[in-house]
Amino acid sequence: MITDIIELNDFIVLIEQSNASKTFVQKCEIDGDAVGFAFYGSGNVELEIKHNHQTKYLTNTTGLAICFFGNQKVEFAHKIEPDKPLQSISIFSKLKNMHLLSHAEKEIFEKHLPDLLHPKEHFVKGPSFYMTLDMQLAVQKIFNTTYTGNTRLLFLKSQINELLSHFYGLLSSDQKSDFSAKEKDKLYQAKEIVTHNYSQPPSITQLSKMVGLNSNKLKKNFKELFGIPVFKYIQEERLNKAYELLQNSDKTVQETAWDVGYESLSSFSNAFFKKFGTRPNDVRQKCFSNKS
Repeated sequence: MITDIIELNDFIVLIEQSNASKTFVQKCEIDGDAVGFAFYGSGNVELEIKHNHQTKYLTNTTGLAICFFGNQKVEFAHKIEPDKPLQSISIFSKLKNMHLLSHAEKEIFEKHLPDLLHPKEHFVKGPSFYMTLDMQLAVQKIFNTTYTGNTRLLFLKSQINELLSHFYGLLSSDQKSDFSAKEKDKLYQAKEIVTHNYSQPPSITQLSKMVGLNSNKLKKNFKELFGIPVFKYIQEERLNKAYELLQNSDKTVQETAWDVGYESLSSFSNAFFKKFGTRPNDVRQKCFSNKS
């Protein structure tokens, strides 16, 4: 596990990534009463939370953004799945420092996160969202930046502020879906299907039959729940996997493009550049230079 720790105003930020070949568990704890946010860029993590002689489990998967309150009486354990590179950003602020926030931020917390500001337990889970495309892009920029030193620190601070602003925006939008638990299960099932079949995804018609939702409802509700259309989500999965392959395998750029479902190398390169701000060849060359 590689962890970067930076200070941003009254927040402590942990930028973590790992690429383990076997399952491992990382235990951690919070020093005092704190409000936290976590953004999962990639990887699947099962979070075990123990307090007051009870145990809770939260599964945090690629694209989720969560918030919570916790203190030193809570034991946290992250169970990280193998061969699924973890990229997560966690942001913490001591509860006693919340009065130092700007008036606008304090107003958002008081209105939308009162249970975290005035907790009745040692651990309180707040609202969670599937990250918007802008949030996912900010996370990718954090992990892919080539800046160093003070320039890197200033860049990271700008992206963290952007992530928090987007999260506050989701809180303030008051967009509450009317999905039943059964409908949500079907939408998450659809997301899992396309996540595991990104290189050769089913058509919307096929996917709707697989999960038992009509095509129009699937397209509309998928975008509403996850903040991104189905096929845009598939493209994001393809490009994220491509970046991972270019960094961690010996595949050529052409082989990588084929593996993630692109037939045209130029289309792959253009989509890759649009998302990451760099060409696949540059990532491949950088990987080789780091290994040599």
